[in-house]
Amino acid sequence: QVQLVESGGGSVQAGGSLRLSCAASEYGYSRYCLGWFRQGPGKEREAVAYVDSDGIAVYADSVKGRFTASRDNAKNTLYLQMNSLKPEDSATYYCAAARLNWCRLWVGPSSFPYWGQGTQVTVTS
Repeated sequence: QVQLVESGGGSVQAGGSLRLSCAASEYGYSRYCLGWFRQGPGKEREAVAYVDSDGIAVYADSVKGRFTASRDNAKNTLYLQMNSLKPEDSATYYCAAARLNWCRLWVGPSSFPYWGQGTQVTVTS
């Protein structure tokens, strides 16, 4: 059972930056596909970025060029650096883990069995 704990959320003005972290408990973490998701009020949960076991990241079009996802397998930690934040980025952000053959955005959240508790990000205009 993988346990994930997010941190780093908060409130920031538009144009600002935040860095989210997701610490995992599982040995063998390096073999997992790791994902960042977000869910705004009244919206479905959407994929933001995935990072595969080689550290290659893929991004949703809405965050490309502004967000950077990375992982440190030695620390069992996933990161999401968010720059140039917009009010529409406001949401609860979740990290998730799964053993997948394909760590790509077309693999939806239902394929991820392990989730963190979420951390709130609020961007004010």
